[in-house]
Amino acid sequence: MKIYEALEKDHKHLKHLLKKLVALKDDDELRFFLIEQIRRLLFSHARAEESVFYNTLQEVDAVKNIILHGYQAHLEAESLLRSLQVMNKMNLSWKGTAKKLKDKLEEHFQEEETGIFDEARSVFSDFEAEAIGVSFNELRQKIEQEGVLSSTFDLN
Repeated sequence: MKIYEALEKDHKHLKHLLKKLVALKDDDELRFFLIEQIRRLLFSHARAEESVFYNTLQEVDAVKNIILHGYQAHLEAESLLRSLQVMNKMNLSWKGTAKKLKDKLEEHFQEEETGIFDEARSVFSDFEAEAIGVSFNELRQKIEQEGVLSSTFDLN
């Protein structure tokens, strides 16, 4: 699977989880499960994407600014997710933050799937895109299973 397909698969899954979350009633207990699922996938996705895809693309002058924007979008999304986790644990109104997170990630995914992917396709051969995709999937699974660096993102 090429890197673009692997990233889009995660994007689609995150969009689905976020859509379900913001559709819940404020007191729906399912939110605890969904927030945890979003946290696990977002964390492993972002770390693997930065390590494998962004770091590889940083060598290309034409996309350096786009990549920096991608890192910034990840930080903003993670900050919103941390706020959401705290609000949820303290039984504060969490839905507005969930909607902001959904909107921020959907905007980021759109920018990435058009701008960054288009630039990457002009740089990477199909073989390279496939190899990067394999590396991304392996690292994402390892991070998710082993919790590599998870202490920086967990609020348990």
